[in-house]
Amino acid sequence: MADWKDGIVLKVTNVVLYILFLSSNIYSVAGPTPYYGYGKETYFTPATWAFGIWSVIHLLLLGTIIYQFFETGHKTIVDGVNWRLPLLIVLNTIYINVWGRGHYVIAFIFALLVSSAASHIYYIVKKHHIAENVNDELWIHLPFSLWHGFTTFLIFVTAFEAFGVNAHRHSAGVFTKVFVFLALLFLESTSAAYAFSSAEGDLAGSIAIAWSLFAVFDHQRSSTFVHWSALVFAILSTFWIAKSVYGLFTRHRAGGPLHDSERAPLIGSS
Repeated sequence: MADWKDGIVLKVTNVVLYILFLSSNIYSVAGPTPYYGYGKETYFTPATWAFGIWSVIHLLLLGTIIYQFFETGHKTIVDGVNWRLPLLIVLNTIYINVWGRGHYVIAFIFALLVSSAASHIYYIVKKHHIAENVNDELWIHLPFSLWHGFTTFLIFVTAFEAFGVNAHRHSAGVFTKVFVFLALLFLESTSAAYAFSSAEGDLAGSIAIAWSLFAVFDHQRSSTFVHWSALVFAILSTFWIAKSVYGLFTRHRAGGPLHDSERAPLIGSS
């Protein structure tokens, strides 16, 4: 039986970094120069409400930080995820601050690093740590699924900011429309991959993608092609949400968790 003091250095590090991460995000919204809605406008910029998902992730992550002090949480968060969580928090905090200051090429590099770290944790949690109770679902699986899905979306947001045209100065050319379409297609395919990642799917991951695509649709008004393409792919992604809901319903009717081989994610740890 694990004592709450076991792995205390890692646990305290998680607490401290979570506070810094939360403070950084609060500053990015309430500081003298808000980050969201004031950066470079591209043809992939989402509505600012898309970033509200950070509030959900922070709330769930607070539960994760508390849950690590309990035996069931310790097994996954401390023994399984280990120091990968502090690494993810540090990378994500750097990304937000670099991105908010308009250093988009550097931010793109950090977006890739954040996604890689999130993918590694996502794989470990989904493959090796089956949710055995509601607390496992809420404080471990749910936050990392949302985090993984949203950081995947942020790669494309940052890529268009780093390498795309400014929508306030240039109209959407053929190449811009093609790259936007491919980005939307990739994200919708990622939502499908979440739905088929296991027998019950990954509902939170699909929701993160659908949420983001609807935000792109809502904000993109200057290009009819981008506007309606985003809507089509957002609607398609809701079908994968429905598939995951059905999978969860079927699992609960059958009773009990699935075996590792049935839960191995299709989305690898890149």
